[in-house]
Amino acid sequence: MQHTPIIFIIAGPTAVGKTAMAIKVAQHFGCNIISADSRQCYREMNIGVARPSLAELAAVQHYFIASHSIHEEVNAAVFEAYALQVASEQLSKNPFLVMVGGTGLYIKAFMQGLDAIPAIPESLRNTISSTYVNEGLTWLQEQVQQQSPEAWQQIDQQNPQRLMRALEVQIHTGKSIVAWQQGAQVQRPFRMVPIVLDMDRAALYERINQRVLQMIDVGLLAEVTALQPFAHLNALQTVGYTELFSYLRGDINLPQGIAQIQAHTRQYAKRQITWFKHQWQAAHFNAVDVSGVIHYCEQYSKLKH
Repeated sequence: MQHTPIIFIIAGPTAVGKTAMAIKVAQHFGCNIISADSRQCYREMNIGVARPSLAELAAVQHYFIASHSIHEEVNAAVFEAYALQVASEQLSKNPFLVMVGGTGLYIKAFMQGLDAIPAIPESLRNTISSTYVNEGLTWLQEQVQQQSPEAWQQIDQQNPQRLMRALEVQIHTGKSIVAWQQGAQVQRPFRMVPIVLDMDRAALYERINQRVLQMIDVGLLAEVTALQPFAHLNALQTVGYTELFSYLRGDINLPQGIAQIQAHTRQYAKRQITWFKHQWQAAHFNAVDVSGVIHYCEQYSKLKH
């Protein structure tokens, strides 16, 4: 009997050490990696999205890293189609594959599929967009928090594009975007083994704070400055970029911008932890327990169907 192909899915909050763990697992099984990160896929963004280093990318072949442009629309449906294509190709050569990332919706789309959200009337989309331009981010956050509290808990609360999307879906359909994203529990031709990496909260927050400082040291401001002409694009409505765009506009000083990046990243990590706790039946491991994770994966690798 043949092994059912297996994809080991390694998830967890930002800065917990997912990339390092995924590379160890991929090297152990002699397989490649699909990234499930909604920002590392953009080739114009590097430092601010904590893209794996050149050495890490050379150690194991990665997919969905610098694969798209900020000028392209990339969403959960695009990722699902891309990842399924890569998985089909890779699993035809090797029964193992690793997926790694912290974008819960992308991983969920890959595992379960997505329900089709009805088309939003252009008039509603324009009304929300123009009101946001006039009233600002605080108005938008309050609207989503009040009208779609379920979505508010799960999406990036600093990302106006995601917030406007949540608001328009709630108003048009009367249902939270989260409800539409439950998926149809599609059957995949491979086994998926979800693993979540954990770390003491205080230690994780300190890692985040230090990583932001390191990003500044290695040139994040220059990267963001070069991207300033494209600040309006959806891809750049994200932590690490919006704060420095505010600095470049003169709205805040640089220390304030850095402190905001740290705070917003910690808030994002907290939402990721909540997501992976409630969305999944997954095995949890300490982020540095490489042998424990590999041993756990080995148990699945021996199962046959």
